[in-house]
Amino acid sequence: MHVTRAVMEFAITLLLLAVVAALPLGLGNDYWLGVIIVSMYFAMLASAWNLLAGYTGQFSLAPATFGMIGAYTTGLLAYHYGISPFLGIPAAIVVAGLIGLLLGRVVMRLRGPYLALTTLAFAEILRVVIGNSINVTRGDLGLSVPGLLDSRLGYYFLFVGILALIQIGLFFLLRSPGGLYLQAIRDDEIAAASRGVDVVFWKTASFALSSAASGLAGALYAHFAQLISPELGLISQTGLVISMVVIGGMGTLVGPLIGAFLVYVTSEYLRDFGGYQLIVFAALVILFGRFFREGLWGLARRALLPAPAPAAPAAVAPAAASTAPPSEPERL
Repeated sequence: MHVTRAVMEFAITLLLLAVVAALPLGLGNDYWLGVIIVSMYFAMLASAWNLLAGYTGQFSLAPATFGMIGAYTTGLLAYHYGISPFLGIPAAIVVAGLIGLLLGRVVMRLRGPYLALTTLAFAEILRVVIGNSINVTRGDLGLSVPGLLDSRLGYYFLFVGILALIQIGLFFLLRSPGGLYLQAIRDDEIAAASRGVDVVFWKTASFALSSAASGLAGALYAHFAQLISPELGLISQTGLVISMVVIGGMGTLVGPLIGAFLVYVTSEYLRDFGGYQLIVFAALVILFGRFFREGLWGLARRALLPAPAPAAPAAVAPAAASTAPPSEPERL
């Protein structure tokens, strides 16, 4: 990623988060505060998935599943053992990251549809196991999770702060040698390996980091919603995350944020139309995937930073201006 482009995206990301942080001044009720909070949950999942798919080129179908893992880790610790959320949330990050590390060791040697299908199978198996383990997880009845804060406004600023930390971490990761390795793997895996990059190691590390960030998002959501169910891991939830990244702009810092806020807030407005919202977002994904692969942020970046005009060819010095002595033969 070009340095100027990276810094600009990071600055706009922080500006966008500053605008989000100021929204409670204009929002008149707790309902819309809740909508923006859930949008930030999806923004965390989208940013985590974008690290894997947008920057490493690995198409996983399990981002929502790792959010579910994080939610159930802290939820089960609190429900069965009375462990505080302040210990449950770090545990959720560790558990989701370790599962991502183990799964990554298995699937990161796969490519294309084989990787997607393997992660999809893992996601569905885990969702069914959680749904059927009624004595442990309460299944589809839902698991009660203790709250973390007393006010919705407190949750709002907590989510803003964590989302900002995730974006800052991604920015510095992508500018580090490891981030350059990930992008080299995305662009040409064989060429990266020929230059000495440990492809399997960095792909596995990316998968583990993405999983850990998703686990953090799921744990925060669990303590906000205070009720979780296997629906958190539905494939439709993963589809929503993917649509946010594709519409916002894959392989960019700010794109997943734009997509998450736009898609989820729009889905609230379209909720009265039932399942038609899914058709709308599916059509948008097809449209952007076919004609606007850089997403909304790519279109905005073209408007903000137009392509520089090609440099004019250097003028050829006239023969009379030659510094060679007249009697000296012309040098080739």
